[in-house]
Amino acid sequence: MKKSLVVMLLVLTSAVLVQQSLAQAAGQAAPVGGQQSAQSKGPEIKDPAEYNAYINAFNQQNPAQKAQALEAFLQTYPNSVMKEQALEILMAAYQQAGDSQKALDTAVRVLQVNPNNIRALALLAYTYRAMGMQGGPQMQANLAKAQQYGQQGLQALQNMKKPDGMSDADFTKLHNETGSIFDGAVGFAALQAKDYATAQKDLQEAVADESQPNIADLYPLATADLEAKPVNPAGFWFIVKAANLAEGAAQQQILTYGKNKYIHYHGSDEGWDNVVNQVKASPSVMPPQDFNVAAAPPPPPLTQQAADLVAKKGPTKMDFGEWQLVLSSGNQQAADTVWNAIKDKIAPLGAQVITASATKITLAGSSDDITTNTPDITLTMDKPLPTRLIPQVGKLMYFKGAVSSYTPNPFMMNITDGVLLDANGKVVPITPPVHHTTTHKSQ
Repeated sequence: MKKSLVVMLLVLTSAVLVQQSLAQAAGQAAPVGGQQSAQSKGPEIKDPAEYNAYINAFNQQNPAQKAQALEAFLQTYPNSVMKEQALEILMAAYQQAGDSQKALDTAVRVLQVNPNNIRALALLAYTYRAMGMQGGPQMQANLAKAQQYGQQGLQALQNMKKPDGMSDADFTKLHNETGSIFDGAVGFAALQAKDYATAQKDLQEAVADESQPNIADLYPLATADLEAKPVNPAGFWFIVKAANLAEGAAQQQILTYGKNKYIHYHGSDEGWDNVVNQVKASPSVMPPQDFNVAAAPPPPPLTQQAADLVAKKGPTKMDFGEWQLVLSSGNQQAADTVWNAIKDKIAPLGAQVITASATKITLAGSSDDITTNTPDITLTMDKPLPTRLIPQVGKLMYFKGAVSSYTPNPFMMNITDGVLLDANGKVVPITPPVHHTTTHKSQ
């Protein structure tokens, strides 16, 4: 996840938080620009021993020692008026010390004091999203927590008031940076659940709030736009922006993905280079209002495609996918033309194995069915296969057999008298060749 941890650290340990905490502990109004604010004072530690313990812990320079001192303070004064502030600083100290688990645990402790604490919610949403992006058996559980804390954070932001002593600029930065974390967590979790509408909305808000372009949100946003049905053309802008931020081979991989989606949507690669150049030349991470990519005209209905295919190409010259299109198109005249030409004929074919036994094999022959692992051929072997020749599931198999029958929807072609072929089209013998040994008589 490319969102800089430095940003999170700045959010958690801002100078404003430091000034507020010290001023409140002493019972002073928070300073603004070196001057005392005329606003009301915050919580005040009245017990000198408690005050000294807090200040001593606060002034520790070593993060691990600061964390230890703050834990001691919280244990001694569990009901301190500075409990929330002490926990926030403890959370930051653990983060600085590199103890991410204790930082996470402390964030939960902060929420027990204040369920709307923005910094704790940001750390939890950010961390669980990062953990979810790593995959593993806990991926879904981590993404669910990222979404939960992200949604809770967005709700808290709506009611967030500018703290005493915080400048408008700092408040806007805090609001935007934490907002992008919350929206990013919610949007990424939605993308993994294929909730493209939510992913588009939240990830776009995350990207818009970021002070610098961030591939961790740009690439998922582009994916949400381009995988949705219908496609959102803005995704072509975001995918190029994401590629520009990628490094090494990843840059070309992202551009290839974008180009393939562009061709599928637009109907050709015409104009793709112009899109890439336009995005590269623009300093804005967001597309201009007039940015658009024209969609290809819809294909003719299957009945017309079948008629056109039969008119242009003879049935015996068609591949399996074209047979399937015509036979399942609903154009009975075209289907009869193809079927009468191929019925009972011996057809050599190659297809991907779905299931296999000694006598019957199901396969995927068309490219679409190979992609979805959907069987469209049932092959009955002429003779049972020995165990060593039963094809492996998922592998490409070559064979020939008699085209005997089909059902149009869902499409299934039945082929009988099946015979295995090798990659060169030669029949694979069922029985292994017999090797004769020559004996020599002694003289």
